[in-house]
Amino acid sequence: MIKIKYTCVVLISFYFGSCQSQTLNKYNLDFENYNSLMMLPDNWFEWGDYNIQADTITVHSGKYASKIKSNKKGNSFGCIAYKIPANYKGEFIRLEGYMKIKNVENGFSGLLLRIDGSNKILAGDNMESQNIQGTKDWQKYSISLPYPENSKTIYVGGILTGNGQAWFDDFILTIDGRNVQTLKEREKPVYKATLDKEFDLGSKIVFPKLNEQLINNLELLGKIWGFLKYNHPEVCKGNYNWDYELFRMLPKYLNIKSKQERDQFLLNWISKYGELDKCAECKETSSQAFLKPDLFWFNDFELNSQLIIELTNIYENRSQGEHFYIDIDYAGNPKFINEELYYNMSYKDKAFKLLALYRYWNMIHYFYPNKHLIDKNWNDVLKVNIPKFINTKNKLEYELACIELIGEINDTHATTSVGFNNVQNIRGNFYPPFSTQFIDNKLVVTDYYNPELKEISKLEIGDIITRINNKPVKFILDSISPYYPASNEAAKLRDISRDILRSNEKEISIDYISNDKKRQHLLPLYKENILNKNWHKWTGDKCYKVIEGDIGYLSLEFIKKEDIPVIKEAFKNTKGIVIDIRNYPSTFVPFTLGSYFVSTSTPFVKFTNFNLDNPGEFNFTDALDIPKGEETYKGRLIVLVNEITQSMAEYTAMAFKAGDNTTIVGSQTAGADGNVSSLYLPGGLLTRISGIGVYYPDGTETQRIGIIPDVEIKPTIEGIKNGKDELLEKAIEVIKKHE
Repeated sequence: MIKIKYTCVVLISFYFGSCQSQTLNKYNLDFENYNSLMMLPDNWFEWGDYNIQADTITVHSGKYASKIKSNKKGNSFGCIAYKIPANYKGEFIRLEGYMKIKNVENGFSGLLLRIDGSNKILAGDNMESQNIQGTKDWQKYSISLPYPENSKTIYVGGILTGNGQAWFDDFILTIDGRNVQTLKEREKPVYKATLDKEFDLGSKIVFPKLNEQLINNLELLGKIWGFLKYNHPEVCKGNYNWDYELFRMLPKYLNIKSKQERDQFLLNWISKYGELDKCAECKETSSQAFLKPDLFWFNDFELNSQLIIELTNIYENRSQGEHFYIDIDYAGNPKFINEELYYNMSYKDKAFKLLALYRYWNMIHYFYPNKHLIDKNWNDVLKVNIPKFINTKNKLEYELACIELIGEINDTHATTSVGFNNVQNIRGNFYPPFSTQFIDNKLVVTDYYNPELKEISKLEIGDIITRINNKPVKFILDSISPYYPASNEAAKLRDISRDILRSNEKEISIDYISNDKKRQHLLPLYKENILNKNWHKWTGDKCYKVIEGDIGYLSLEFIKKEDIPVIKEAFKNTKGIVIDIRNYPSTFVPFTLGSYFVSTSTPFVKFTNFNLDNPGEFNFTDALDIPKGEETYKGRLIVLVNEITQSMAEYTAMAFKAGDNTTIVGSQTAGADGNVSSLYLPGGLLTRISGIGVYYPDGTETQRIGIIPDVEIKPTIEGIKNGKDELLEKAIEVIKKHE
């Protein structure tokens, strides 16, 4: 049976309207709802490398079916799949569907049914054993499997391996003979943790004045609280509201006077949650683990031996499997669940602010795959932030404390926009009419959003801004830098350049240099909705063109799936191709387009994923390959990158880098790859982390470092003035040099 490695594939969710037919089914198993953007039946997605699309000509019934067509060599597979939550009770599950095949050989075609648990495949079949080949008209097929009790997700689909074509239509999924379209979903379990409302209106905890001993005790408590949250079986089952358990014990803990009293209190507190059963499934951390649980803090607080033994016992008999506070998302990244947002918390409530610190610190400590790349020792960060959080006086100060903490993980994915309203407000609601960029550590005007505003704004493209409201740009930069989380300096400066001229006033005073002359000006600012910040967006022209007579140029910002075969045909005889990823790709192309540039199947990436059963452990996956396509491009490929190249753009650059004749041209990218995990802090503050570690097959890191260019080049002020694209010029030069 072919195993589909879905956890290693970056999947993209799109929130666009679909062209809908009249079907009212809960699940689109008859393929009749169509997504015009993806060119697939709605909510269906692809696994594998073959061409997959909706078909309106060859159908069993209705308007749409799905079609899989192999590549010419037939050396891989294609699968169209649909994901259904396993929210049903039953003993047996059955998939029925219609399939038509044409010239299937050196492989097979079949329906696919797979049932997953929390972190593993529980049951599955893809009809490989039936060896369905040749050419056959529409026929009804079926798969029946036992339905595991602990099922989490059901995947249904159609699969083709080897050569040929296959069509699929009119799927029906039943459990114990009842159609899931009308089957009542099982009631979600009611966890005791969700019934605890004692502190919904506030903790009412009075904190004594902080001193060194109390701060040390609170540091220890935060680490023990988080350790129990993610390891103690009773907590992990959802039997306790762990936030409110903290509030229950805090009043007495805050007034402890000695280490002996502290340790005994903690022992008594832990004993409240009962004796632990011996864990037969708990395994030691793999010797091959890339990152191992960091429990060295057990020895940092002069704990008595009994407390250390108790903590060790909990670890050795820790929770296994389903967890109330953490789950595995579709790509293997952590999914933080059942975390209350506390929108109505009082920002004078010190206990809730301490909870925010504890929550975030422990999420990073156990589930951040790049913790080893953080500049500071993460174990030291908790203590430093305790007085910062507790002493914040209002929501603005709380937001700023949270942003500083988030910035400590050095991750460009760690956004701080949703919920951080006060910070956004003080940054300003008025914007300059032009974009700026830091070039050679100077703040440079790079383009106008609205050219008609250039005359009143006075500044020319290429002018250097030196002071804002009489403050040197460097002074402003240094003061706001901690509030812009980023993996590296290039990404930080990128984000600051977008905000540094914002204000709540309609004009600001600026000093600037234009044509080597110092000037001053009151710069008018504008509401964001007045500015054409999408000036560079697609106007309907093709995303590709031929330049210099024989060089193909392609921007991934506007590429569509259907463009790919056309691009290959248009560029096949060119001397070189320039792919511009100084943007965020509009379509996922690492495999469909990346395969055009390799002559043999080539590994290009591997990941680290966390171990749900051993929080803090991360292990490498196998390397993922770019498969060889039907044909291989013979010319040179140049990939353009810069600090805007982030996340999926960086992943795409990695795929192209695996090509036979690829050169990466540009400057350091944003250094934030991998699927993101979202997490909420009290007050409804949303932030994110890079949820999986992304590495080259040889183990070279990409987080923080980004994609390292083979030829480094950055824009110059002179080039900006003259309207040059110096990276593109260098790309053309490299191609011509290798003629």
